[in-house]
Amino acid sequence: MTLSKGIFAALVAFTLIFSGCGGATPAPSTISKVQKKGELVLGTSGNMTPMTRQLENGDVVGLDIDLATVMAAALKVKLTIKVMPLDQLATAVENGTVDVVLSNYTMTPERNAKVAFVGPYLTSGKCLITKIPDLANAKKDELAEKSNNLVVIEGSTSEAFAKALMKKATIIPSKSQETAIEMVRNGKADAMLTDFPICQAAVVNNPDDNFVSIFSRLTYEPIGIAVNPNDTHFINWTQNFLDRMEKTGYLTVLGEKWLSIPQQ
Repeated sequence: MTLSKGIFAALVAFTLIFSGCGGATPAPSTISKVQKKGELVLGTSGNMTPMTRQLENGDVVGLDIDLATVMAAALKVKLTIKVMPLDQLATAVENGTVDVVLSNYTMTPERNAKVAFVGPYLTSGKCLITKIPDLANAKKDELAEKSNNLVVIEGSTSEAFAKALMKKATIIPSKSQETAIEMVRNGKADAMLTDFPICQAAVVNNPDDNFVSIFSRLTYEPIGIAVNPNDTHFINWTQNFLDRMEKTGYLTVLGEKWLSIPQQ
């Protein structure tokens, strides 16, 4: 029995489609690309001490940078750091400008629509840096009724939170953490709204400013690693890497190094 030309052609097409021979060549995985280049490109904002901070000499330090350094070592490549505005990080992952983002990066639904998240490796929340104790102790519903001047990091979840909740407050975006803290120091802002690690570092690093900050859990802030959503291999590798960092106690070591408050 012989097949008709039409049926034979259909079978050939079916075989080609499901064997992958008839489709486009799949894009190389992030891991193969990274290992071929010999570098893991990290995207970070560099303005959220103690998680990520760019020094005057251009070096970038922090808990996130240490974690990314170990990631690169595990892949046997060097770490290349690109500092960019917080609101550009998701796009940088999407278009391949960076391979991974670690930047005190909250796992929000909006960001998750653009990138895949692995984690969280840290759970935080919003708090205020201020010289006004009553403001630091205010609950979420009380803050909604206050008309204070609040400074926030531009493009951060703190900015979105403040604009959504604090309708009566004057929200002042700042491009740098240092500028925001200076505004609170000199009275140009009543408080800075940010994440708990930044609040903690500001209080500890500026003991003469009489800052007060209470971790009041105004929000739930899961901090994660952002990677390309289309690369299941790299997502899987990053999850396994993070699990190993947790089980071996390395994340605890990083927490003690960067987040612990020194004993007086």
